[in-house]
Amino acid sequence: MHDAPPDESAPSRVGTTAAEPEPLGGGLKQRHLTMLGLGGVIGAGLFVGSGAGIAVAGPGIVVSYLIAGALAMCVMRMLGEMSAAMPASGSFSVHAERALGRWAGFSVGWLYWFLLVVVLAVEATGAAQIANSWAPGVPQWAWVLIFMLVFTAANLAAVKNFGEFEFWFAALKVFAIVAFLVLGLLAIFGVLPDTDPVGLTNLTGHGGFLPHGWEGVTSGVLAVVFAFGGLEVVTIAAAESDDPVRSVARAVRSAVYRILFFYVGSMLVIVTVLPWTAEKAGVSPYVTVLDSIGVPSAGTIMNIVVFVALLSALNANLYGSSRMVFSLAERGEAPKALLKVSGGGVPRRAVLASVAFGFVSVVLNLKWPDSVFLYMLNSVGAVLLFVWALIAVSQLRLRRRIEREAPERLVLRMWAFPYLTWAALAAMAAVLGLMLTDDGARPQLLWSAGATGLVLAVAGLREWREARMKRV
Repeated sequence: MHDAPPDESAPSRVGTTAAEPEPLGGGLKQRHLTMLGLGGVIGAGLFVGSGAGIAVAGPGIVVSYLIAGALAMCVMRMLGEMSAAMPASGSFSVHAERALGRWAGFSVGWLYWFLLVVVLAVEATGAAQIANSWAPGVPQWAWVLIFMLVFTAANLAAVKNFGEFEFWFAALKVFAIVAFLVLGLLAIFGVLPDTDPVGLTNLTGHGGFLPHGWEGVTSGVLAVVFAFGGLEVVTIAAAESDDPVRSVARAVRSAVYRILFFYVGSMLVIVTVLPWTAEKAGVSPYVTVLDSIGVPSAGTIMNIVVFVALLSALNANLYGSSRMVFSLAERGEAPKALLKVSGGGVPRRAVLASVAFGFVSVVLNLKWPDSVFLYMLNSVGAVLLFVWALIAVSQLRLRRRIEREAPERLVLRMWAFPYLTWAALAAMAAVLGLMLTDDGARPQLLWSAGATGLVLAVAGLREWREARMKRV
C-alpha cells in the first residue's frame, strides 16, 4: 500500500487547463468505456419505469424521450468536451472547481456522492426482491448482503475487474434491447407467425398521437428524464483508462447517438405494436409487447434483464461514488485518510467509505422504506438536474479559457457553442418548473433543494472560515 501524494497545490491548479497525472491505476480499455457509456443508462428506469411515461403521454412518449434524450446528449457532449481536455477522476466536480471555485467543486462532488450511495440502496433492494422471488428460501436481506459483498470485492480489486463486470452486464442489456427492436419490427410488418401488419393504427388511433396533448408530452419528459442519469460515470472512469483523452472522446461520441436510438427506438416499437391503452400498471411495457407477439416466458426473461440492469447500476454507482469521494479528498474537500490507494492504484478506503454508507442506506430502505429512507430518496430526487446545470455552467466558463490557453486540447467540442449550452440550461430550468407544479414531483424538488442548500451553506461557511484565517 502507498499513500497518494497530498494535493497541496490544489488552489493554484484550479485555474489551469493542463491535465494532471492521476495516482489511480489504469486498466480500463476502450471496449469497457464504450459499453459503460452504452449500458450506464439502460436500466430498470427504461425497462420498467417507461410504463409511467406511456400512461401520461400515450404515443407522444416518443417525443418525450426525444426531448429528454436530446438534453442528456447535450450534457454528455459538454462533459465529454471538458473531460477530454482535462481528464480527472472527479470529472465534473473538478471541472466545477476550476470554473467556479472550490465551493462549486465541493458542492457538486458531495451531492453526487450522496445521490449515488442512496440510489445504490434502491438498486440492491430491487435486485434482492427479484432474487427472493426465484429463491424464497433465502431472505431478502441475505441477497442484499451477498450483492454488496460481491461488488465491494470487485471494486477493491484491480479496476479492470469493475470494467469486465460492466462490459458483460452492459452487453447483455444492449443485446436485450437489440433483440426487442428486431422482434418488434418483425411484428410491426407481420413477419412473425400469427401476426398481421399493424401499420400506423396504434399511433394515430385511441385518441391520436398526442391523446393528452402537449401537456402529456411535458409530463412524459418529467417521467423519463431522470432515466438518463448514469451517463456521467463514463467520464469518471475515463481517467483510469490507458488513453484518457482519446477514450472519453470516443466513448461520448458512440454513446450519445446509440443510447438515443435504443430509448426512442424501443418506445416507438412499443406504442406501434400495441395501443398505448393496453399497458398495464406495474407491468413492464416490454413484457406486454413480448407477450402479445407470443414470446414464451416473456415476464421471466425481462425479470432477468432487469435483475442484471440493477446489479450493473449498483456496480457502476459504487465505482463512481468511490472515485468521486477520492477526488474530493485529493483536493482537500474530504478526509485525507481516503487518499490511501493499493499497489494497483485502487482507492480502497474510498470504496469502503462509499459501501459503508450504502449499507446504511440499504438498512434504512429495508426497515423504514416509507419514512426515513423515503425522505433520503426525495432529497436526491432532483440532484441530477442540479449536477447537470453545474456541468453546463462550468462548460460555459472553461470553454473560453481552454480556447485561450490550450486550444489543442479541444479534441471534442460542444455543438453550436454557446447557444446550445444556454438552451440546455433553459430546458433544465423548465423541467425544474414542471416539478414545482407537479404534485408528485414537488416533494422531491423541495427536499432536493433543501439538501443542496445545506451543502452550499457548508461550502460557503468553509470558504468564509478559510478567508478569515488568512486575514488573521
